[in-house]
Amino acid sequence: MKFLASTLFLSVLAAIVLSRLAAAPAASPGMLFVANQFDHTANLVDLASKKAVARIGVDINGHEVVISPNGKLGYVPIYGNSGVGRPGTDGATVAVIDLKAARAIDVINLGKPVRPHCAKFGPDGMLYVSAELDNAIYVVDPATGKVVGQAPTGDAESHMFVLAPDGRRAYTANVGPGTVSVVDLQKRAVVTVIPIAKHVQRIAISPDGKSVFTHDQGAPRIAVIDTASNKLARWIDLPASVYSSTPTPDGRFLIANAPSGKLFVIDLSSEKVTASYPIPEAIGEITVDKSGDFAYVSCPQKGTIEVLNLRAARLEEPIVMTPGVDGLVWLASLL
Repeated sequence: MKFLASTLFLSVLAAIVLSRLAAAPAASPGMLFVANQFDHTANLVDLASKKAVARIGVDINGHEVVISPNGKLGYVPIYGNSGVGRPGTDGATVAVIDLKAARAIDVINLGKPVRPHCAKFGPDGMLYVSAELDNAIYVVDPATGKVVGQAPTGDAESHMFVLAPDGRRAYTANVGPGTVSVVDLQKRAVVTVIPIAKHVQRIAISPDGKSVFTHDQGAPRIAVIDTASNKLARWIDLPASVYSSTPTPDGRFLIANAPSGKLFVIDLSSEKVTASYPIPEAIGEITVDKSGDFAYVSCPQKGTIEVLNLRAARLEEPIVMTPGVDGLVWLASLL
């Protein structure tokens, strides 16, 4: 009798789990703001329909995006027409987009060609922009569109950066040198430069600010930097080299994409890969919605945005766009 009761209980539990997985939505509510390098556009994608609802022209080429804290404006740094460390045009501006009107309304001039690539808003309301050719992070007042300061990174090719939750420090991934710079944004000074590998790409930070992650381009592993000591603490070994990663909002998982065509879910408590999914070659960006239920991965070569349903542990139908889709960020709605 106990065996039958246990079997019945497990059957009911399995049915409940399966029904919840089946009921999991195929996309989160809200939108994506997406840069397309090849089209020279910024795009608004409705996640319910998985369709682009607006396409705004920007200069050549915008790689990354950020939205203002109030959700009304989007910013696209104009990097130039080449890859990091390669010859080409050198951007000097940031396009400003009215998201609700879906049109460009302003251009922030950084004063000289610096290949701006990554942009983040700090808790102080300032817009921080990587100035790659100046080995610095520029501080821009979004109210005036003026550069009001700069903090040196202490190394070349500071392509991407993240901010500590309190906004006091930035951490930059220096691609060619293979290092990570720790930058004091209040003192506008370099704290230290941490050697990582021959080359690195992209960078992420845990929601609690205790760990920074960057990606060895010569070996299948992710570097974990302890922000208390500003030292390389350990490595997360992977089945393949990855290009970028993003943690879920609760800090439980790290989502990482591989140029070889794999998407990994890494449990940060064990630092082990718990799931792997086939996707197109991915040297783009990852964003996760506020609930942590969905991750969106841009695949510039294929022209798709892959949709990972974290709640149901499955890939949904991708968002089909055009080649060149790159930087992207999730937003709840147009305010």
